[in-house]
Amino acid sequence: MIRIDSVTKRYPDGTVAVDRLSLEIPDRSITVLVGPSGCGKTTTLRMINRMVEPTEGTILLDGQDIQRRPVTALRRSMGYVIQNAGLFQHRTIVDNIATVPRMLGWGKQKSRARAAELMERVGLDSALAKRYPYQLSGGQQQRVGVARALAADPPVLLMDEPFSAVDPVVRKGLQDELLRLQDELGKTIVFVTHDIDEAIKLGTTVAVLREGGRLAQYAPPAELLSAPADGFVEDFLGADRGIRRLSFFSSAALELTVDPVITADADAGRIAASGTPHLLVTDADGRPLGWAERREAAAGPVDTERLLPHGRPFVPGTDSLRAALDCAVLSPTGWAVAVDGTGRVTGVVSQATIAEAIRTAHTQSRAEAARQAGETGEPRDADAADRADKAEVAP
Repeated sequence: MIRIDSVTKRYPDGTVAVDRLSLEIPDRSITVLVGPSGCGKTTTLRMINRMVEPTEGTILLDGQDIQRRPVTALRRSMGYVIQNAGLFQHRTIVDNIATVPRMLGWGKQKSRARAAELMERVGLDSALAKRYPYQLSGGQQQRVGVARALAADPPVLLMDEPFSAVDPVVRKGLQDELLRLQDELGKTIVFVTHDIDEAIKLGTTVAVLREGGRLAQYAPPAELLSAPADGFVEDFLGADRGIRRLSFFSSAALELTVDPVITADADAGRIAASGTPHLLVTDADGRPLGWAERREAAAGPVDTERLLPHGRPFVPGTDSLRAALDCAVLSPTGWAVAVDGTGRVTGVVSQATIAEAIRTAHTQSRAEAARQAGETGEPRDADAADRADKAEVAP
């Protein structure tokens, strides 16, 4: 959809914001630009819709040089979302969302109908339609900003640190909402952030930029974490990139056991049959209540008021190995609780079993990388593989 070819942005005082940048941004994907302050992320984004004009190089949109398109028509063909939403404070929410359709000549009724449709799509209550931006929370305002950017159904969506001004809980909700919308709509999204966790979560591909607007690495998140191109990328990813990489390994193959799982009314024989020091107690429907010491449970009826917390469970196959490991680490017993989609216990798994699954997944990943390298004839970066080995974390 978008091709950036040897683009440079040099200002009159000699400052180079972007230096000979080349990227091919795939259609119907989320491409994230990430890097330290001064690396040219926002400048690159704004050159795509010509809010900033490049000094050298070309940018092609669907094969056409953007310099050959009228700038107003170009910008109206792209959605644009910025930090703090950038809403018109004197307009109602419905009219904010309807801004671009009205500029394109849509009638008021059609524009507002489209705005109402998008409010529902981005998770905004229809009762907010006649309110003004200052009457909404920060997270609600950002949802309005996304809805406004989508109003004319543009194929391209540019997002400049749209979630950085909200608290972590709201930010996670907005990220999840964006991924849900992308699954439904399949836009070509270019997303700017300074947060590597956000980049890895959202990006189909991630471009890491150095100071001075030079490209350090451009790769899918899993490849970025397993084989950083150099020391700069490795430092930018942080010391816990091995843990982050586990987000790309499925928990589906974990070997669960139901041996320590009992119901609150379990008899002494069932309790004695378990060989573990702790037992996971469930209610009659199979939902977890908490952990009990086996010797206490064997001494009499289980006191559900004295149970240890069972922690946050995970769903095998849906959640990653990282989520399973997190559950085990936070559990007071060192065991993670697995549940199905309805919240019923399907088994438990120890830290040792998760560690073995991590080693197996890593071995398979290395074998697959070697196979692909052999098919393409490209030399494999042994140093990067060794760095990835050292980054793997097991309990």
